[in-house]
Amino acid sequence: MAKEKRGKKTAVSRQGKKSGLPPGTPVYVGEQKRDAVKIDVLCYSGEHFEELQNVLVEDCLRMRKSGETLWININGVHDVQLIQNIANGFGLHPLTTEDITNTGQRPKAEEFDSYIFLALKMLSYDETLRTIRHEHVSIVFGSGYVLSFQEYEGDVFDPVRNQIRTKKGRIRNEGMDYLAYAILDSIVDEYFVSIEKMGDRIEEIDDEILSAPDARHMSEIHRMKREIVFLRKAVWPLREVFSGLEKNTSELIGVSTRLFLRDLYDHTIQVIDMVEAYRDIIGGMHDTFLSSTGNRMNEVMKVLTIIGTIFIPLTFIAGIYGMNFEHMPELKWPWGYFCLLGIMAALAGGMLALFKRKKWL
Repeated sequence: MAKEKRGKKTAVSRQGKKSGLPPGTPVYVGEQKRDAVKIDVLCYSGEHFEELQNVLVEDCLRMRKSGETLWININGVHDVQLIQNIANGFGLHPLTTEDITNTGQRPKAEEFDSYIFLALKMLSYDETLRTIRHEHVSIVFGSGYVLSFQEYEGDVFDPVRNQIRTKKGRIRNEGMDYLAYAILDSIVDEYFVSIEKMGDRIEEIDDEILSAPDARHMSEIHRMKREIVFLRKAVWPLREVFSGLEKNTSELIGVSTRLFLRDLYDHTIQVIDMVEAYRDIIGGMHDTFLSSTGNRMNEVMKVLTIIGTIFIPLTFIAGIYGMNFEHMPELKWPWGYFCLLGIMAALAGGMLALFKRKKWL
């Protein structure tokens, strides 16, 4: 999580690097990395399949074949020159290149003459840190190809790759539009997994607050509040993105794929509902914490008040007979000490009985 926080601070601080540059100038905005960018390629048709890893940009351009779908996955967008070379090879607009390298880009969809560009966030849940990790993902699909750009190596696309390798489902017989849909669908499916796990954590903290509120719970609530705010920013724009894709009249999206995009839109609405529900729960958890803490304090004060109330008359009696006067009643009486102890015990017992009768205990 610390690494992710450093990345966020770096992204914010590097936004100023774009100041004064012409529109369309690619500038990497994100965590500083020195790892080499890795390019993986899947090329397939109904009968043919080929998979390559760690290929060069020139190899990607040579693999474009008529009648086959080419999926190029780029792990890492910090090498601006490499991204620029890929963009030049596939004829991407400079504004698209700029959005690919800007990891703080808001989710959106844009249609150009020969391709459609999508930007969104990919989520994954870290079981160790119990937090949601995210990274910027850009998808470009045009005639016969799909380009996917992601910040780090490792993703949620393995189910899609397995379908292509094993020829399961309809993906091998469909075009690049269906492949783009399958990639988007795998990202949205992981939204459900990550948010549900976050929901389990929210319910766990909520139960702990009700049973034994602790100061650490307040920091955990604020951390989850920040996460839910980010989730809202990442998910809400997707409703507009997928709705626009479904209604898009571009020839790049087939009629059959539009039906699947409609289903993807429905899934996005469900994700939004989940985020809003957990947002309300987290908002209520803050009040629950304060109420639980206040109730515990009230219980402590009640016990202390009862103890103090019981000892007030006993202290009064002890104070009277502690005065240093020579002529005091019962001062020479042999049973005076035991009588006073009995009176004190009777007072204490009577007050306890009264408190129980009033249901203060």
